[in-house]
Amino acid sequence: MGEPDISFFGCDGEDDKTSADYYFDSYSHFGIYEVSVQQLGHLNLVSFLSTYLWNGSASEMLKDVVRTKTYQNVIYRNKFLFQNKVVLDVGAGTGILSLFCAKAGAAHVYAVECSHMADMAKQIVETNGLPDGEVFKIVVDDGVVLPDEASLYLTAIEDAEYKDDKIECDCIKKQAMMEPLVDTVDQKQITMDISKMVLGDASFTAPFKLIAERDDYIHAFVAYFDVSFTKCHKLMGFSTGPRSRATHWKQTVLYLEDVLTICEGETIIGSMTVAPNKKNPRDVDIMVKYSLSGRRCVVSRVQFYKMR
Repeated sequence: MGEPDISFFGCDGEDDKTSADYYFDSYSHFGIYEVSVQQLGHLNLVSFLSTYLWNGSASEMLKDVVRTKTYQNVIYRNKFLFQNKVVLDVGAGTGILSLFCAKAGAAHVYAVECSHMADMAKQIVETNGLPDGEVFKIVVDDGVVLPDEASLYLTAIEDAEYKDDKIECDCIKKQAMMEPLVDTVDQKQITMDISKMVLGDASFTAPFKLIAERDDYIHAFVAYFDVSFTKCHKLMGFSTGPRSRATHWKQTVLYLEDVLTICEGETIIGSMTVAPNKKNPRDVDIMVKYSLSGRRCVVSRVQFYKMR
């Protein structure tokens, strides 16, 4: 059997850029970075990327060994999911996952990428000796979504030093408080079956209950997620949590207007509402309601955030 084709779908147009356009373009920057064979496997891609690699979001994603190596293991160790199958790689970026699928025996791989990285991905495919096929209409009655399960977690942290340095002294404090910080921090759970999600499921409200493990102060809530590949021969996945190896997703920090004084055993109850922004679905609107009725602190508040 010959090598599978990889067809690329790009997005044209430079005028009237929206926030979504700038989001996709953030994946298109170039820089220099050394990639080892041990990290990415034995593809011609390695020698090519050792000279041309991109900084910014695309660089961080490709350098994210947890993410890239997990996907590589999922694909190579579960070839029965890919052999002679048609694969759709949404948000293909550099095309590395498409290449993995092709090497695993996929009949055809369709790589969809809306940034200018699509042009470079085509060049990478050619460097690896795989043909760039024609664009065909895809009809799929059934299929497998990978990963197929995600769990969202919420915890709370004490972070006085960062908040004092970066927010309290900021002349635009109110705006800064509304924008979640995506960062790595020093751990309730919402589980979603991605394979069964339909339009609208990205908007949800979930209650939470956090119990203090010690006397402390709370400056922020921290959100992170785990993903699972349950269709594999053996369960695989990874976590973006603070106790796991860091990924390019890091964690999302939601700073509170109040500093909460909490005692061991006391409980914060609340809910989190998440929805795509109506003007730009790439942005996420977040509303957090929380209350604490403790011995040293009584508070009930609603805060709004926009994640860009």
